[in-house]
Amino acid sequence: MNNLPGHPSEYSANQSSSDNLLWQYVQSLNPETVAQLSQPEPEVAQIMEQNLRGMLGNLPPEHFGMTISTSRENLGQMLASAMMSGYFLHQAKQRMELDKSLQGLHSS
Repeated sequence: MNNLPGHPSEYSANQSSSDNLLWQYVQSLNPETVAQLSQPEPEVAQIMEQNLRGMLGNLPPEHFGMTISTSRENLGQMLASAMMSGYFLHQAKQRMELDKSLQGLHSS
């Protein structure tokens, strides 16, 4: 993973931003919608915090002064993993809410 100026990342090397339909869609949203989509779900944030603590170590910060060193590539991989976990958890929460709504319709 080389993100130096003039060196596109492996993800962007084959695609320009004008070809990315998702990016175009996000740019077309009004600021209120973007702000609403940017709000973290408390349950998702809690699970992600637990996952990151598991990856980095679970020592209580009030008793230990820790410094974590890693390479840029490993940090990028960890960030990508955390982002994918967040996306997955967000989708799972939406599905859970949809299932609850459908159960309410069937029980009526």
